[in-house]
Amino acid sequence: QVQLVESGGGLVQAGGSLRLSCAASGRTFSIYAMGWFRQAPGKEREFVAAIPRSVDITSYADSVKGRFSISRDNAKNTVYLQMNSLKPEDTGVYYCAADDNPYRTKVASSSPYWGQGTQVTVSS
Repeated sequence: QVQLVESGGGLVQAGGSLRLSCAASGRTFSIYAMGWFRQAPGKEREFVAAIPRSVDITSYADSVKGRFSISRDNAKNTVYLQMNSLKPEDTGVYYCAADDNPYRTKVASSSPYWGQGTQVTVSS
């Protein structure tokens, strides 16, 4: 079993920055990729960013490229999402996800492990 706990969400003005953290515990050796989804009010959950465990091949949604950066610390079983130049449309609940497929480099809606989510609100 794997447990994921997000932290770092909050309220920030447009143009500001936040850093989200996701700490994994339990059978962390089964994780091969970690990443982030988000869900804005009234909209479907969407992919944001992902990174595999053993290679530095990052993936980003087009809407966040150049503004967000995902990184990891395997020793701490933690993945981070640095969010810069935030926009009001970035507002939503951000969910950490992890995948146990050794051949995947991204997370997907079908990934088996999910956190509870952390609220990010960007004011205009």
